Amino acid sequence: MSFHVQTRQILRRVTTGKAPHETGSPSMDDEESPLLGHRIANGGSEANFWKHLLLDRTSSPGTKSPNALVRLPAHFFNVFKITLLSSWINVLLVFVPFGLIAGTYEWNPTLVFTLNFFAIIPLAAILSFATEEIAARLGETLGGLVNATLGNAVELIVSIVALRANQVEIVQASMLGSILSNLLLVLGMCFFLGGLTNMRDADGNAIEQSFSAGTAQTTCSLMTLASATMILPAALYGVLDSGSDKEEVALLLSRCSSVVLLFLYVMYLIFSLRSHKRLFESEAGPNAGEEEEHDPLLGPWSAGIVLLLTTLVISFCADHMVNSIDAVAESGALNKTFIGLILIPIVGNAAEHVTACVVAVKNKMDLAMGVAIGSSIQISLLVTPSLVLLGWAIGVPMTLRFETFQTVAFAVSVLVVTYTVQDGKSNYLEGAMLLGLYMIIALAFWASG
Repeated sequence: MSFHVQTRQILRRVTTGKAPHETGSPSMDDEESPLLGHRIANGGSEANFWKHLLLDRTSSPGTKSPNALVRLPAHFFNVFKITLLSSWINVLLVFVPFGLIAGTYEWNPTLVFTLNFFAIIPLAAILSFATEEIAARLGETLGGLVNATLGNAVELIVSIVALRANQVEIVQASMLGSILSNLLLVLGMCFFLGGLTNMRDADGNAIEQSFSAGTAQTTCSLMTLASATMILPAALYGVLDSGSDKEEVALLLSRCSSVVLLFLYVMYLIFSLRSHKRLFESEAGPNAGEEEEHDPLLGPWSAGIVLLLTTLVISFCADHMVNSIDAVAESGALNKTFIGLILIPIVGNAAEHVTACVVAVKNKMDLAMGVAIGSSIQISLLVTPSLVLLGWAIGVPMTLRFETFQTVAFAVSVLVVTYTVQDGKSNYLEGAMLLGLYMIIALAFWASG
């Protein structure tokens, strides 16, 4: 018996835990028999094996082997494969090593910013995937809490890195930009694409898409509250005498307001996930859209490890990107406000933006609203106040006092969105209006540089 044949028989026994005669295969295998217990049958099993190994999103060969030396590597490979195949946007992962190398060796700042900008987009998608895998195993209420808490993890990571670098202007702009991006860009695209796709019923009559009225009313009230917490510090700062310590007063008001906002966010979670969750269910019924649900693909420990590793890599990429912002702004290509307001929110929300638009086209507007406006509420009532308190802890004067134009843009956006969604219906014209307002605001901040 040749060395190759003996090797294949040993590998088969290690993989399956059985001798060749116990697996139904001949005792004398030829050199053409495949590894891992797969034999060529009708000329097709070889192709099926590689398809199972590389493209199957549910399992991989060897994951159920009784031999730990085979099972553990196969399990790690399976987790890596499932994570990699979780979204088409993961093709951008090729930018991750280049971004890290560029930042480590201090390449051209514009190149460092660009490479890490594109690197964080797929990492954000993986972070969202891991979060959903964990949430799916925790039940409806606890899973909803996990999704709500980690839904804007990328923005939080980038902002913490910027806050530690004392880039308060970038942090404020990215927070405001994330809110505007969700309220105007994402919601506008959902209304526009969903309205065009579902503008007629089976009889050819013009119709509008609908969503839960409770969602619209509650979220509009909370966004109006968030707008007030931005207007009041700016207004107080403007009316105080020049001789008084205006900065200290605005800082004190911001920190106290942040505590109140965090308390209100906890109340909102209890209200929406526990006591009054029926108000947030689709008018089509609580079971609408369940046909698209599927079992989690990763175990809780596997998903947790993916979550931690992805968070670590994002922190390195964010560090390189933030450190290059000053040089990019000094070059005159883009100003800091535009980078924080427009570009950074795109990084953290790209995957969610696509998801919201897809479900809107499928006429599942409650899911789309949950992604768009729900994310805005998290930024307004959770992430931004948390950053103010974190700045307090590390000695960085992060406040809720935004620049006058930023405050006006936010207040106007909330007003327009409130009038748009308060009836619980949407169409493509309303979507075009929101998109138009977002483009005007983006142009204004670009021109301000």
